[in-house]
Amino acid sequence: MPELSRFFGIVIAMYYDDHAPPHFHAIYGSEKAEIRIDPIGVLKGRLPPRALALVTEWAALHQAELLDDWGLRAAGQKPNKIEPLR
Repeated sequence: MPELSRFFGIVIAMYYDDHAPPHFHAIYGSEKAEIRIDPIGVLKGRLPPRALALVTEWAALHQAELLDDWGLRAAGQKPNKIEPLR
């Protein structure tokens, strides 16, 4: 599970063998969610409201980079790290 970013206790990752649509995984403590990249939204799972708001804000800022990373991952390449939310 390549880690793309980490901020405020939230880990953002993509799996190499994941299914469409393009998405990433957000992990906060014991809570996990799959977040669609375009349009941004929860596919599966749940995060506390504040963590979800932070993840959504971060994803909106880095949507193009996330889509690029999805393409790299699909090609079997390592996705690039993305700046954390500050």
